[in-house]
Amino acid sequence: MITFNYETDFEVENEEQISNWIGEVLLSEEKSEGEISYIFCDDEYLHNINLQYLNHDTLTDIISFDYGVGNQINGDIFISVERVQENAKQYEVSFEDELKRVIIHGILHYCGYKDKTEADQAEMTQKENEKIAMFHVEH
Repeated sequence: MITFNYETDFEVENEEQISNWIGEVLLSEEKSEGEISYIFCDDEYLHNINLQYLNHDTLTDIISFDYGVGNQINGDIFISVERVQENAKQYEVSFEDELKRVIIHGILHYCGYKDKTEADQAEMTQKENEKIAMFHVEH
């Protein structure tokens, strides 16, 4: 089950479509959906988590805590809406597109993809693009 939680004045407009997309992404990676919680927050909230749990004194757009067991994906994904807005401006993309990238980035980490080396980053970006292409809006 995928849940969306808000610690800031922001709400995902299409929660059901995002949930369905994440489910499709998990299936494409041969993983099963467990309990996945998204927590949307501001920079200050995420910075405090970064300090408290990871001892990193930096701003970031996403922090994910993986509680997966075997092929079942479980975890908490914290996303700073402020960082997503700044990144969208910096990379000259829409907020919606950058938000999808960050949402799926956490899931890809749970699926085993890394982003510490240049090669890992290139693979992560390729996977993000592949999974974003799977997103479609039902009319």
